[in-house]
This record gives sequence, structure tokens and C-alpha cells, in this order.
Amino acid sequence: MCNTLKNLQGRSLLTWLDYSASEIRALLELARNVKHEKHQQKQRFAGISIALLFEKRSTRTRCAFETAVGEEGGHPVFLSNDDIQLGAKETIEDTARVLGRMFSAIEFRGFKQSTAEALAAYSGVPVYNGLTDLYHPTQALADVMTLEEEFGDMCGKKLCFVGDGRNNVARSLIVMAAKLGINITVVCPPELQPGAEFLAQCAELFAASGAVCEISHDTTAVCGADAIYTDVWASMGEEAQKTERVRLLAPYQVNRRLFEQADNKSCVFLHCLPAVRGEEVTKDIIDGPQSRVWDEAENRKHTIKAIILATLGLI
Repeated sequence: MCNTLKNLQGRSLLTWLDYSASEIRALLELARNVKHEKHQQKQRFAGISIALLFEKRSTRTRCAFETAVGEEGGHPVFLSNDDIQLGAKETIEDTARVLGRMFSAIEFRGFKQSTAEALAAYSGVPVYNGLTDLYHPTQALADVMTLEEEFGDMCGKKLCFVGDGRNNVARSLIVMAAKLGINITVVCPPELQPGAEFLAQCAELFAASGAVCEISHDTTAVCGADAIYTDVWASMGEEAQKTERVRLLAPYQVNRRLFEQADNKSCVFLHCLPAVRGEEVTKDIIDGPQSRVWDEAENRKHTIKAIILATLGLI
């Protein structure tokens, strides 16, 4: 693991498409070690400052980055659209150059994947994608960590994402499944299925790992699922489409009936949060014994700390 992690020094994390299976597994192992040591603050980030750029509001991503860095002696600096001129009065490239001179790394949570890519290209320091419209890689790593805590090796297990199959969480889970050999089924309306170009990009990865990716419009496809995952029906920036999303996605609500279709008493529930109880998931599911949502939320912190440790060469 150590040699693999050393190879990550200086790397950005924009999407898991850029990482090998062995690199992802090494990060998962490091995250488990970090979690085990969570009451032993080693001050590994002493002298480190990280810029946290947020175009979109956040609870878990902001708190995970701030606590991961702060409790180890580092200095996280939160910057919203009200604080800097990101792509407005100042170009993204110029902002990247300035921040790269002042910070050890940059986290970006916002809309365009191209913004994260530009920050990585021009800053000269690692850039972490805290969420864009296309990908949510730090969330997906925490998701897999949570599943492995429950089941051990997820290779060959069945993960079902139910809802908007085009969103950033679904896309990141598909990439992660392809890399790690997890069978994934996306259950969604035809209008909201993952794009053909993206699926074609992942097909070679699935062939290499031996896992299967299935797209279905029928909720009975959750049969045999080891985990069922959902997300809100309208992401930030899509509020104007809420009425249409409710119409399309109401038949895909994760409820007791859908869990019964899984026909697996060991099946667990995941959600990246925030959740709207009564829409994408019912209260008895997210607050019930099958929910691993709170473990998943905590694991955002441990996986993010692992990513920073590895990419800044602090292990």
C-alpha cells in the first residue's frame, strides 16, 4: 500500500476515472487506518493551508474538509462566491495561479467540471473535486468504505442506485463500481438514464474488472441488491425542474415495498444527504435499521483525510 500511496503525491482528484483500482484500494485502506486513529490527532497537517472554494452550499463536504484538516493542525480557509472573484472579475486561471502560490491544495465544490479542471491545470497544487455537476468523487469513496465496513470486499456484490441516473453521485458510483468489480444496477426513468457516451467510456472498465452495469426502468431490478442508494430528485441548480422531476421519479421512491423487492434481509440503504423524507425516500427506510447513512456521512471525513494525506505526501 505504501508505495502505491507515494505515487499519489501531487495528484489532483477530479474523477475516479483518473485512478487505478489499486490506487483506490490503497486510499480505502488508508481511510480505514485514519478512522481507527480518529482519537489520536497526530498534527500531520501542521503548516498546511487548504483553500475551500464553494459555489454550492454544503454540510458534509465543508465540515469533512474543515475538521479533517483542522484537527491535524492544518488551516482550512473557506471561500464562497461572495469572497473571491472566481470566473467573474478575475479569470479562473488567474485565481488558480494565485491560490497555488498561497495554499498547499485546493478543494472546489461547484457547477462546472471544467472549473475544477482549470484549477488543477493552473494552480500547481492538488485540487480535490468536492462536487461538480458531473462527479462527486469524495462521496463515492466514503460510500464504498461504508459498504466494505458492512460486507467486506464488495467485489461481485450488487449495488442499486435508484433515481436520477444522470446525476453526479450516480456517475461516480458507476465509475467506482467499474474500477472495483462491483455489480451496479441503475434504476431510473428513461428520461434520466446515464448518457450513452459516459456508459461507453465505462464499458471497457467493467469488462476489465468483470463487473456488470445494468440500466433498468423497472424497480424489480433491485432484486438481489446488497445495497440500495438514492439521492434527491432535484439537485442544487435544478430547482426550476422540481415539478417535472417529482412526476418522473415518484414511481422510484425508496420505500418499504421497494426494499421488499430486493428480497435480501441483509440489504442496506445509503443516501449522500441532504434527504427529503417523503420524496426520494420514506422515513421508515432512512431512519430504520437498514440505514447506514450516518456511517456514510462520518466516513466522508476519514476518506477526505486519507486523500489529502496521500496527495500531499504526508504518510
